[in-house]
Amino acid sequence: MLASTVMRDAQRAGLPVRSITPLGSLRRFAPAVGDVSLLAVAPAAAHQEVLTGFARVTTAVVLARSATHLTIGSERGTISIHIAVPEEAGSALVWHTGSRTHTSLLQARAQRLDLTFDNARLLDRQGQPLLSDTEADFYRHLELPDIPPELREDGDEISAADRGELPPLVRASDIRGDLHMHSTWSDGRDSIEQMAFASQQLGYEYIAITDHSERSLASRQLAASDIRRQSADIQKVRTRVKRLHILHGIEVDIMHDGSLDFDDERLAGFDIVLASLHDHAGHDASKLTERYLRAIRHPLVNVITHPANRTPGRSSGYRLDFDTLFAAAAETGTAMEVDGAPGHLDLDGALARRAAAAGVTLVIDSDCHRSDGLGRQMRFGVGTARRGWIGPEQVLNTRGLDEVRAFVARKRAR
Repeated sequence: MLASTVMRDAQRAGLPVRSITPLGSLRRFAPAVGDVSLLAVAPAAAHQEVLTGFARVTTAVVLARSATHLTIGSERGTISIHIAVPEEAGSALVWHTGSRTHTSLLQARAQRLDLTFDNARLLDRQGQPLLSDTEADFYRHLELPDIPPELREDGDEISAADRGELPPLVRASDIRGDLHMHSTWSDGRDSIEQMAFASQQLGYEYIAITDHSERSLASRQLAASDIRRQSADIQKVRTRVKRLHILHGIEVDIMHDGSLDFDDERLAGFDIVLASLHDHAGHDASKLTERYLRAIRHPLVNVITHPANRTPGRSSGYRLDFDTLFAAAAETGTAMEVDGAPGHLDLDGALARRAAAAGVTLVIDSDCHRSDGLGRQMRFGVGTARRGWIGPEQVLNTRGLDEVRAFVARKRAR
C-alpha cells in the first residue's frame, strides 16, 4: 500500500517514474520490518528530478541523499528511496530486496561465473553492466530460475533453484475463501453484512464468520445464548449477498484442561469449528502441547488457529512440541492455520513448511476484525505461507466450498 501511495503522489506531480516497488524485509514479508525502502525506476537523465520531486511531493524532511538514494522523514516514519535505470532494475531489485545471506551467495556465484554483483549492479568481466530489466533476467545471467522474494532468506533457496526444485508458491489469486473473521457479535468492528459485502468485493466464493466463544480473552464474546440469533442474522445476510456462501463458524477457546468452551451439542451446529489457545495459564510446553492434542483429536475441531499464539516483535509464542502436534493434525484431518493478522503471522514460514512436510493441510486466513482490512491481512497470510514454501495444493481454502465441507465432514465421520 505504501508503494502505491508514493506512486500516486509521483504521478500527480508528473515525475517520470516507471515503477515503484517495496524492498527489503517488507518485500520478503518478514514478520519484523526494520525500515521501509522503495525502488523507483526512471531514466538516468531524470534521476535528480525524481529524487528532488519525491522530497517535494511528500512534504518530508530530507535526512540523507546521494546520486541514487534519498532518505526522508515524515509523519509516517522514515522512508528510503533508491533509484535505478530500467535496464538495471532487475539487479537493483535483487540487491535491495536481500536478504544479506541471499545476496552474499549470489555474489559468490557471480564471481565463479566471472561476473561481479555489487552495489545493485551486475557487471560482466569487462566491467560493463549486463542488461537485467527484470529479476528473471538477472537470475538468468547467474544460470538460475527466478527466485521469489519470500524465499530469499538462508541460501537453501539457491541450492533448490540450482536443482530445479523450487515449488510453485500459493498466490493471493488462489484463495477462494476466508475461513476466519470476526463481526460485531464478538470483538469485530463491522457487522456480518459489512464483512460479507467486502469479501464479495475481493472475489471470494465463501467466508466463515467465526466470532469468539464466551470465555475467550477477547474484549467481546459470543454467548451461548446468542448463537441462534447470530445464525438468524447470517441467514438474513445470505439472502442479501449474492454469489457468496456464508458459513456459520466459531473460534472456540481451548480451556485449561484441554476441553472446549462450548459443549459438543452447540459445536455440532456450526458449519466449521476453529479452536484457539489464547490463555497459556502458566503451563509449560508439555502441558500446552497436551491441551492442543486434546483439541486436535476432538472430532468437531476442524482448524487450529495461530498455533504458537505469537506476536511478532514482542513474543515468539508458545514453546510446543510441534512435531507431535503436526503428526496428530495430519492423522486426524485437522488443519493448521497461517494467520495473516499482523499481531500473529502464525504459523510462521518455517513452521508452516514443517507442517506441510508432515502432511498437514493448511488454511490461510485474515483473522480480520474490520472489513477494510480483509484483503490486506489475507495478503500478509499468503506472504507468510510463501515464506514456508507452501503451494496452493497444500491449502484448504484454495479449494471450492464443496471440498471445504467434505474436509469438515470427513473428520466428523471419525
